[in-house]
This record gives sequence, C-alpha cells and structure tokens, in this order.
Amino acid sequence: MGKSTIVCLGELLIDFVPEVNGEALADVAKFGRAAGGAPANVAAAVAKLGGDARFIGKIGRDPFGDYLVRTLQDVGVQTAVHQTDEAKTGLAFVSLRADGERDFLFFRDPAADMLLRADEVESQWLEDAAVYHFGSVSLIAEPCRTATLDAARRAREYGALVSYDPNVRLALWPSADAARTEILAQLGLADVVKVSEEEIEFLLGVDATTGAQQLLQSGPKVIVITLGAQGCRVVTARQDVVIPGVPVAAVDTTGAGDSFVGGMLFQLASLDATPATIVDALAEPGAAERVFAFANRVGAITTTRRGAIPALPTMNEINEGMQP
Repeated sequence: MGKSTIVCLGELLIDFVPEVNGEALADVAKFGRAAGGAPANVAAAVAKLGGDARFIGKIGRDPFGDYLVRTLQDVGVQTAVHQTDEAKTGLAFVSLRADGERDFLFFRDPAADMLLRADEVESQWLEDAAVYHFGSVSLIAEPCRTATLDAARRAREYGALVSYDPNVRLALWPSADAARTEILAQLGLADVVKVSEEEIEFLLGVDATTGAQQLLQSGPKVIVITLGAQGCRVVTARQDVVIPGVPVAAVDTTGAGDSFVGGMLFQLASLDATPATIVDALAEPGAAERVFAFANRVGAITTTRRGAIPALPTMNEINEGMQP
C-alpha cells in the first residue's frame, strides 16, 4: 500500500438547520447548530469510516471556529487550520422543505475561510496525500482561490489523485456566468469529478451522456454523476455504468453528496491507484461496483438524519446494512 491520507481543503462553517421540516426560512422558530462546509464534511465522512483524513482551512478566532475544529477532531480528522482576526467564521442557515431538500442563506462578507493564503498551506500537509479534494466554493474569492489551486498542483506533484466537486452554489457567486467560467476552467486539475445531472446542464447546457464525454475531454479521467436516490453513474474512457442507489426515507439531504464523496474517496484510496492507473483500476472486475455501491450506502444513510457531520455513518453502520 502507498499513501492513504485524504486531504480536503476549503470552507468550514456552521449550518443552522431547522428543527422542523417544511417551513420557509422566514418562519423557522428554532435552529440546531451543526458543523458544515462541503470539504469539511468530506473529511469527516472519511474519518468516521476509519480512514485517514486531513482538513486544511481557515476559521475566525471566535467560538464558532473553536467549535468547528473541536467537532472535526472529535470524529478523527487531522486539522490543519489557521485562525484569523480579519473575519468571522462563516454561517449558513439551511431551510428544509418537507421533502428534505434545502434553501440556503449564507453569511460570508467575507468569511474567514475565504482568507486562506497559498503560503499558509504547508507542504507536509500535502506530501502524504493519496487524494487531494476541493470544491468550487473556495474558488469564488481570493486569496483562497489561489491557495486551493496551488495546493491541487502541489498535491499532484506529490503523486496524489485530485478530486473536484463543482458543488454549484449560485447564491455565493457574483453571477451565474462567473460560476460557470471558473468552475469549468479548473477541470483540468482534476482526475475525479463528482457532478449532478443538474450541474452538467448548468455548466455545459447538454444532457448527462454528452456532458460526461465533454468533461472527460477537459482532462479528468473519472466522471461520477450523482443520480439522487437512483444511485450514480460512473464514466471513464473504459466504462459507463450505473450503480444503483439504496432506497431510504430522506429526512435531510444536507451533506449527502459530501458523504457520498467521502465514501468514494475512502474506497478509491484503498485501490492504491495513481492518476495514471485509476481508469484501469476501476475497470477491474467488480471494482467500480465495490467503490460506488459503498459510496451510495454512505450517502443514503446520511439523508436519514439531520445535519451534515452529525449524520455521517460509521463503518459499523455501513456493515450492519441500512439501519440508521
């Protein structure tokens, strides 16, 4: 076995989640506090499964920042986190509709995570990475954009697989065009891209089949299209296969995509694959099914509980079946 650490860089924030589903944000009386931020959720998902996870980011020197670091450490994530007095830790209020889908209200003007600088990302945080994972939210503003991309290039030089989740959150971008341009511009840095059918439509204006091929032509080697309750579709130069999902009664979809990514990266790291060998590794008999059926189970269990990190399953819960 080679390197095993999964390194995630990006936003770490507080999700305020309603205690009752189905209310508009303006009507919610009580919120529960939960640690969140997509890359942090991915790191936590890996750690709760028993994997080696490290999170790189920046928080405010405030009680919410302290809570977030403690939450990650409590689930086993190595935290490589800077504190700043220049901005507060980010907040997101999440309104849950009756079907478990979400509406967001963000407080990031700016948030501390947006202030991470490239020179603050230490080489020792990247050298042992089997996988480096980032999303598009940390590409919205400088200096975090440069820090994110510089770390991706450095991790690649150290031999890591690079994973990218476009994770479109238009409310955070100056415009839809700005989001589309920047998200597409960074595809060439990635080996593995997780994207939804809706995101393909937004980014490329085409159907998932056409979009997957266009994304492959941009440089990534593995395109993983999430299909919600239907599972996921895995497209490489050697295969195009749908891995069925696991039916559950969803309560809160917050963090489900991130937990899916965590489960996927946990399994990909176990393949001991490099950027040069990942396509062939997934083409081995049963490999794609093993990796992505596992990821589907992780994501499904997460939707049966509220919040993001608090809802993430352990390996025992995965092995026990679908008991939440």
